[in-house]
Amino acid sequence: MSAEHQVSVRPVTPADRPTLERLWLLFRHDLSEFGGQLPNSDGMFRTERLEAAFSGSEDWAAYLVSLREHPVGFAFVRALSEPTRVLNSFFVVRGVRRAGVGLRAVRDVVARHPGEWTVAFQDANPGAVRFWRRVAETIAPGAWEEERRPVPDRPGLAPDVWVSFRCPSP
Repeated sequence: MSAEHQVSVRPVTPADRPTLERLWLLFRHDLSEFGGQLPNSDGMFRTERLEAAFSGSEDWAAYLVSLREHPVGFAFVRALSEPTRVLNSFFVVRGVRRAGVGLRAVRDVVARHPGEWTVAFQDANPGAVRFWRRVAETIAPGAWEEERRPVPDRPGLAPDVWVSFRCPSP
């Protein structure tokens, strides 16, 4: 059985917080390659989105991605009350990348919230560029858009690339 078929996605619980904090550190470490972010003095990276995902807000949802019994990633969704949902943070550990795990996880998450979706990534991250274009084409063949938008309050950064698509209702 392929890794893709052994993937599970479930909403996080407060008991998942230590696991998500560890995965968050790996996620931010990976992103630091493309944006030059450094850890804080305590060795942690910025955690605003992690905190928001655990805030209990009805506008946020957090999911844990597992391969069999192994936690291998997460997805944080925001703007659930808005017309367009935002896949705010998405991560899969390197050991299962390019095995269908990420695509399976994204499809599961967006299917839980049908409608309009958007996700941002950086041109400097070629793996993310390929992955998110593949996701968009898989979910909305020929019916997705891509645009570059300035990063708010960060004029020195390259624009983010935003991919938008619609997830149909089941």
